[in-house]
Amino acid sequence: MPMSTQMKTGRDVDQLRQLALRMGGLAEEILEKALRATWRRDPALAASVMEDDLEIDRIDVEIDEAVLNVLALRAPVAIDLRQVVAINTMATDLERVGDLARNIAGCARRLCERDPIAPPAELRTLAEASQRALSESLGAFADLDVARARSVLSADNEIDAIESSVVRGAIARIQADPSTSGQQIDLMFIARNLERVGDHATNIAEHVVLAAGIEEPEAPGEALALGRDRRDRSAQGAKPRESEKQGSWEEESWSSTTSPTSSS
Repeated sequence: MPMSTQMKTGRDVDQLRQLALRMGGLAEEILEKALRATWRRDPALAASVMEDDLEIDRIDVEIDEAVLNVLALRAPVAIDLRQVVAINTMATDLERVGDLARNIAGCARRLCERDPIAPPAELRTLAEASQRALSESLGAFADLDVARARSVLSADNEIDAIESSVVRGAIARIQADPSTSGQQIDLMFIARNLERVGDHATNIAEHVVLAAGIEEPEAPGEALALGRDRRDRSAQGAKPRESEKQGSWEEESWSSTTSPTSSS
């Protein structure tokens, strides 16, 4: 590759990286805002999350277009190619995190309309673990730090275990006091969405391993195919986008399965 082309490619990839990191920072911000709205019972703060997610969607589209341009016009190779593929797939995970933050904000708004109950301490622990996984995966991407990425991968089982414990506790509280079923179901949804955030943080950590050169596609065409495959698998790891943004059908299902009278 001529030196001038290589320099232009490096510049374009760096711009892509900065765009992805900006998207990641915004995803972290709106997740934190959705959780703050939950803890503080702040409906106005929860409503603002809905608007912020639109900016994440816009950046996702911008990254899609930029990736296609870089692959078509620059034909990147080696580490540049690996980073383009990683950014392409990472954007999908960050867009999903934005959707999950919207879900949490929706639960927060509903909780504000119901009699107040204290969220269990384990839910806060789960929130901290999921936020930490997301932050660490983005930090690993910024530095192409494979060791840091692998630490995110190893923490995923802990997040799953905490989420399961939160759900079991909520079901037990519904059985003990059915009048709190609405609030407990919303808390279960928050836990479920936080667990998914952890899954997407794990995906991002896997993209870091790719970008650092553990997996290397041989050509831009193969890179694009690999990126699409990873984006597809990322999407399969969570609900399709429309159902991630609309949880009412799931809430109905959970209401029936967790109702104290359903097992009689």
